[in-house]
Amino acid sequence: MFCYQCQETCKNTGCTVAGMCGKKEDTAGLQDLLVFAVRGLAAVAACNGKARDKEVGELVTRSLFTTITNANFDNGAITALVREVFAMRDRLRKGGSSAGALPDCAVWNGSIADYPAKAAEVGVLSTANEDLRSLRSLLTYGLKGIAAYAHHAGVLGKENEDIHAFLVEGLCALDKELSADELLALVFRAGGNGVRVMTLLDAANTGAYGNPEISEVNIGVGIRPGILVSGHDLKDMEELLEQTEGSGVDIYTHSEMLPANYYPAFKKYAHLAGNYGNSWWKQGEEFASFNGPILMTTNCIIPVKDAYRDRIFTTGAAGYPGVKHIPDRKDGGSKDFSEIIELAKTCKAPTEIETGSIVGGFAHNQLTALADKIIEAVKSGAVRRFVVMAGCDGRHKTRNYFTEVAEQLPADTVILTAGCAKYRYNKLKLGDIGGIPRVLDAGQCNDSYSLAFIALKLKEIFGLENINDLPISFDIAWYEQKAVIVLLALLSLGIKGIRLGPTLPAFLTPNVAKILVEKFNIKPIGEVKADIEAMLTGK
Repeated sequence: MFCYQCQETCKNTGCTVAGMCGKKEDTAGLQDLLVFAVRGLAAVAACNGKARDKEVGELVTRSLFTTITNANFDNGAITALVREVFAMRDRLRKGGSSAGALPDCAVWNGSIADYPAKAAEVGVLSTANEDLRSLRSLLTYGLKGIAAYAHHAGVLGKENEDIHAFLVEGLCALDKELSADELLALVFRAGGNGVRVMTLLDAANTGAYGNPEISEVNIGVGIRPGILVSGHDLKDMEELLEQTEGSGVDIYTHSEMLPANYYPAFKKYAHLAGNYGNSWWKQGEEFASFNGPILMTTNCIIPVKDAYRDRIFTTGAAGYPGVKHIPDRKDGGSKDFSEIIELAKTCKAPTEIETGSIVGGFAHNQLTALADKIIEAVKSGAVRRFVVMAGCDGRHKTRNYFTEVAEQLPADTVILTAGCAKYRYNKLKLGDIGGIPRVLDAGQCNDSYSLAFIALKLKEIFGLENINDLPISFDIAWYEQKAVIVLLALLSLGIKGIRLGPTLPAFLTPNVAKILVEKFNIKPIGEVKADIEAMLTGK
């Protein structure tokens, strides 16, 4: 195997024996094969005028989402998806495409027995030139991020043909002999589509559940049994809340599901008890102490421990061998969570691991409502600078950097955040500035859109020509492919000087990294004190 798509890849070069995420060689091969199959589907769809087809778009997004880090480790589920993609590809081929004009991925007809050998041929290393490999990887991971967000929006009935068409175009490009400049242009277009898909998902979430509100979220526990919900899928949360109402079972959010507590539609459920635990990588110990069932709605799942193996469930794009999977909803119907609910009723209440509360809900609508107060604070000098510390959390000890930055930033600075990176500092007692909390949590990683939106709004209000003239610095933590598309989206908006860490991506060769440095002044995070001093002066 060879995989370097996440920040924790071995020695920051690539996992070659097994993934640091826990992914085994055979699973990695099947995921490579799934991407290969999706490329073939895209090629045939493009030839047959089906690039904007809803059915094609939904299968492409679901398939790519399944291959992101920590989403699905279930070989059976991935194999079934490979077969489904090949089957749709072959149905479309019957529409009249010329097989001779199509790449191998569009015409390969191997059997299930041929999958391991084919997977070994079509992975990352199949591109010999390392700079072209780097750009193809960057494009692939950007497409995976777009697909993840498009899938979430699609679950809520929001789709965009232009996004589907770009995914097809980008996948087709992976099988063409494009130059570095042509690939780079596609990468930057991926960033623009990242803004588009995050806008779409924001409309889907707020249209279904209302605009997030400033909310104080309990982090303690009650006396009733509970179900812990992790991941990003708000539709799953909605249906579980509906099905557990009046059951005597409480619902707790975990990690990236924390922002569900900010939506008005979910606040009406008295049994939404609060948030339990911290970032995704601590789930091994926190799932054990929760005592009740756990529902993983998307990524990020880690290798499952015996302490909770018999009470963890997956659904959607998530999967793990030996773990029960809740099937997708039928058209017009709901998922059936009855098995989880009945199990919860037999379990003890969660073991308390902390007490108190945290405050969040500062998505763009709420920040816009506070605009006058924020602008006055900036003009008066009460707020000297905003520091965007959005993105992903991870296991690396070097991520303590983000905690130390939060602790050492002067009292006249405000942290804007979204994504699970927040767990490095959202429970620190950092106070407020004239009633403005010094940590403003916009929500999930896809809610980084809110941070870009408010930056553009402030640019307009202050009458600035360049977004980089705002008193805002970007100090971003990344882990997986959704963070890659967030980064590309920020670059597409012209934001420069982004610090990225704890390491630069292993898939960026020196030459490709040089382009990003020269064009956008991207830089690796450094020493805490030096970085803070530089950010305070706009460097």
